[in-house]
Amino acid sequence: MTRSQLLALPATTDLVTAAKALGIGRTTAYQLARTGEFPVPVLRLGTRYRVVSSGLLAALGIEHGVHG
Repeated sequence: MTRSQLLALPATTDLVTAAKALGIGRTTAYQLARTGEFPVPVLRLGTRYRVVSSGLLAALGIEHGVHG
C-alpha cells in the first residue's frame, strides 16, 4: 500500500487491509489475531476483527499529518 492509501484509511480498518499494509498474508493475519499476536492491537467486534488505523500507521512509522 502507498503512503497516501494508508493515510486515507478510516479510523478503523479490516484485518485483511491491515495485514496487507504490514506484508502479512490473510491466513497468517487471522491466526495471529486469534492468538493475540498480531503486531498491532486488534479489536474483536462479534465475528469481525478491526484494527485502529492510528496504531497501524504508528507500527509502520508513518505520522499522520506529516508530509514527505
